[in-house]
Amino acid sequence: HHHFVLVHGLGLGAWSWCKIKPRLQSVGHKVTILDLAGSGIDTRTIEEIHKFSQYNEALMKIMASIPPSEKVILVGHSLGGMNIAFAMEMFPKIVSAAQLQLYPPDYLDTRFKPYGNPSENLTSTLYGPKFLSTQLYQLSPVEELTLATTLVRPGSTFTTDLSKAMKFTKNGYGSVPKVCIVSAEDKAIATKYQYWMIKKSGVKEVKVIPGADHMAMFSRPLQVAGFLLEVAAKYS
Repeated sequence: HHHFVLVHGLGLGAWSWCKIKPRLQSVGHKVTILDLAGSGIDTRTIEEIHKFSQYNEALMKIMASIPPSEKVILVGHSLGGMNIAFAMEMFPKIVSAAQLQLYPPDYLDTRFKPYGNPSENLTSTLYGPKFLSTQLYQLSPVEELTLATTLVRPGSTFTTDLSKAMKFTKNGYGSVPKVCIVSAEDKAIATKYQYWMIKKSGVKEVKVIPGADHMAMFSRPLQVAGFLLEVAAKYS
């Protein structure tokens, strides 16, 4: 059996995996879901988080606590792909595969607000209801969209901080087999841009889910869980 660690995207939380966790557990796998700093039910606000390393602390703590004998399937959704990239760099020996969905560049009614010291160039991002309904959840059940509009919180991409971060290495991040699951109907990211990013990140295999929006775990949960089980069987 495998240990899946599922990492949410910007402004979301552990709650975004509610349809995937039980499906993986029902066939005997261990599943860990977490709230990154300032996300989900973490009590901090994004304005208190100034570095990506702070934002990613919960994931790194979990990874450090996993015994070397245990093989982990790291799964990052959207911006969560960046969180798991740092975990792969730090703990390449225990990670056997990773799935990432890509991060949206087009925002509609999303609100941006600078915070912290101007020299840090920090901006918080809060997805607007129009962006959620037309770009992220357009094929998901209306209940899931309603849940998101109640639970989504401001997040940050920490762009300036990440631009100064160490480069990923061949022996770390580069040594982990990576699989990308692409949503065929993802309106948040142009297909051409997705494949450019995939090419740049050394992905071994691309799996496409027909009829899935950016929130594939809500619009096509069975297919996402099925693909993750395939990935686990193949790369471990």
